[in-house]
Amino acid sequence: MRQLAEIAKISNPYLSQVERGLYKPSADVLKNIANALHLSAETMYAQAGLLDDSQSRDESNHGVEHTVKLDPRLTTDQKETIIRIYRSFIGRE
Repeated sequence: MRQLAEIAKISNPYLSQVERGLYKPSADVLKNIANALHLSAETMYAQAGLLDDSQSRDESNHGVEHTVKLDPRLTTDQKETIIRIYRSFIGRE
C-alpha cells in the first residue's frame, strides 16, 4: 500500500481511507493510481463505478490486452497468441 501511494504520488493515509470507502477519489487521483498499476484510466474509472457496465466490459477487455502487451517477459509472438486466445474466449475476434 505504501509503495502504491508513493508511485501514485498520494499520501498513504489518504489511499487507505479511499480503500475503506471513507473518501471518493478525484479523477486525478484515480488516474495516478491507474498509472501506478499499469491500467488505463478508463478501466480504473469502471472499477470505481464511474462508467456504465457495457463501457466497463469493453475497457476491461482492453486493459487485459494492454497488460499483455506491456509484459517484457513475453515475445511479440507470445503476446499476439495470448491476445488471440483471450479474444476467442470472450467472443471478440
